[in-house]
Amino acid sequence: MKAAKVNNAQDHSLWHVVGAIALCLVIVSTGVLDTVSTELGYSHYAEKPIPGLPGLLSMPCNCLINLGYIFLGIYWLAQDEKTTRIKDKNGRYLKNVFAWMAIVYGPVQWVRLWTQTQWAAVLDQWFTSPIFAWAIIWSNSILKNWDSQRFLAVELLSFSSYFLSKIHPQGFELALAIHILWALTSGLRLQRKHGDSTTRMYLVLASISCFGFVILKLLDHWLAQYFVFQRLTGHFWSKICDILQFHYAFCFLAHLDHYRSTKTKK
Repeated sequence: MKAAKVNNAQDHSLWHVVGAIALCLVIVSTGVLDTVSTELGYSHYAEKPIPGLPGLLSMPCNCLINLGYIFLGIYWLAQDEKTTRIKDKNGRYLKNVFAWMAIVYGPVQWVRLWTQTQWAAVLDQWFTSPIFAWAIIWSNSILKNWDSQRFLAVELLSFSSYFLSKIHPQGFELALAIHILWALTSGLRLQRKHGDSTTRMYLVLASISCFGFVILKLLDHWLAQYFVFQRLTGHFWSKICDILQFHYAFCFLAHLDHYRSTKTKK
């Protein structure tokens, strides 16, 4: 019976993620985002394609690293109440949505590398901000007992922020920077109120990983002048950092989520 309840929670979160993806696909299919500035073509990556390999593995390291997101999502989806300390149903829902986001995000990035098409590049960019927004939602739901209406409002705001890309070529970067800063400040507030030495370590590691994710991606071509970064490039290591920041965000938020049930009892 308990296992069935867990599976129902996972199915509930899955369909919410699937619904959001379907909506994005419908919007992208209309062509309204065709003019958004994206980086298309292998020249934007320091890893050189290997002739003879199928498009699915044209840049093998940058492509295969996306399996890491899938494995990470499956790992956290499988974590139960005993291992996560999450006792509240909202906490389990937040964890499961975050896990499904990781599982979905890996293939989306992979398809972008494989196809080098505008629609895939737009989806790759677009999904990034709501993932950071979910960390914001999870943090504030522990701090302030946010309900589902707040969840929906913040996610809608996050999805809508991508349309800044229609107004300015760097609109996506501006929206993403705001999301990162908001997620960091939310994490700092949560740490200040409920954190301990363990969560402080998780928050520091997540922040360092986030910094590495941004910097290594920006320096992808510059780092390629050094032999050690010519196959395992800056872009590859930025994805390692991205997976790590995902994982440490899970560790930080799951460790602190038990305060939600404590607050509810009070």
